[in-house]
Amino acid sequence: MSLPKTLAEDVARNLVMVARLIDEDPEEAYAYSRIALRLASRVAAVREAAGFAAYATQKYAEALAEFRAARRMTGSVELWPVMADCERGLGRPERAMAMAGEPEVQKLDKAGQVEMRLVAAGARRDMGQIDAAIVTLQSPELASSSVQPWTPRLRYAYADALLEAGREDEAREWFGKALEADKDGATDASDRLAELDGVEFVDVLGDDEADAAGEAAPRDEDGPADGSAKA
Repeated sequence: MSLPKTLAEDVARNLVMVARLIDEDPEEAYAYSRIALRLASRVAAVREAAGFAAYATQKYAEALAEFRAARRMTGSVELWPVMADCERGLGRPERAMAMAGEPEVQKLDKAGQVEMRLVAAGARRDMGQIDAAIVTLQSPELASSSVQPWTPRLRYAYADALLEAGREDEAREWFGKALEADKDGATDASDRLAELDGVEFVDVLGDDEADAAGEAAPRDEDGPADGSAKA
């Protein structure tokens, strides 16, 4: 709203493309974010979008700078967890841990606090403190039977930390709980469970062979297409 109409529309189009592409083609999303940034660097939403696009392409120093700029413009703390995760990406887990103890965390909503807990646990793991990471993830949100948007990732992170600590039976249980809550496929909990159970998915035919076979004979509707599972 602070921009002239034509410029605002150009910026908006680029931000829409960032949102559409950031998961499937982060490099392309990043390119669109740079255009928007060139057009309207004084708009907080543009700086935030540029930050997420840089974050998605692992340009953590650039992402952190953009998130800091957006925070200065808005005064909001909602980017605090992802800023801390950028510190992890830059190889500074101790800074991420310091941020986890700052007053800003108490100003976050529940989702933001859970995200901060995930980042802090990741920082503990970065520093080789696996037991501390497990304790960090133990929380009322983890113990709750209520499924929230953050539940699958929280349970998954806990399972992964347990597995790293050698607590395989508990890890299997929590990967299962993550899978139960993960209706949208946000994690690969099903694959992790399969690995723990010794299940390996293999291609019966290579890609070229499968194409040739598909051309040579009709597919049996009752049989497997191009792969199978073996224990």
